[in-house]
Amino acid sequence: MGTTKHLDFDLETKAIAEICKALGHPTRMQIMTLLWTKNNRTCGEIVSQIPLAQSTISKHLLELKKAELLSVKNIGKKTIYSIQVEKIQILKKYLIIYLSNKSLSKLDELMIPPAATKIIKKDKTYLKEFNYQFSHKETGKIEAVDL
Repeated sequence: MGTTKHLDFDLETKAIAEICKALGHPTRMQIMTLLWTKNNRTCGEIVSQIPLAQSTISKHLLELKKAELLSVKNIGKKTIYSIQVEKIQILKKYLIIYLSNKSLSKLDELMIPPAATKIIKKDKTYLKEFNYQFSHKETGKIEAVDL
């Protein structure tokens, strides 16, 4: 087995990495956006806004809670989730410092590249566009193929 290098990073770097890891899923980003627009929501309110199963949303809420991005308040049988603004302030401070040190000369560098187009699978004819055509398979003869 190989050995793993363990580097000692400062507490702020570790905290930012933990925040980014927790925010590294689109569903968790969407949950945080919902809570940012209206704080103090129940899991049911979040589920009504995001088309995923309640168990899936609960797992994502748990990840955000582990990263201390959410605070949880129990009122009767309801669990109320709200954003821990202090943790978001740490990330905001880091991003402001990071972005102020970068010189962005073009607006194009800020744009997110478009997603790759998907191939619609109606039948297998779309494969011919990307695969080599071997004529010997059709006729039974073996011919040289230029690469």
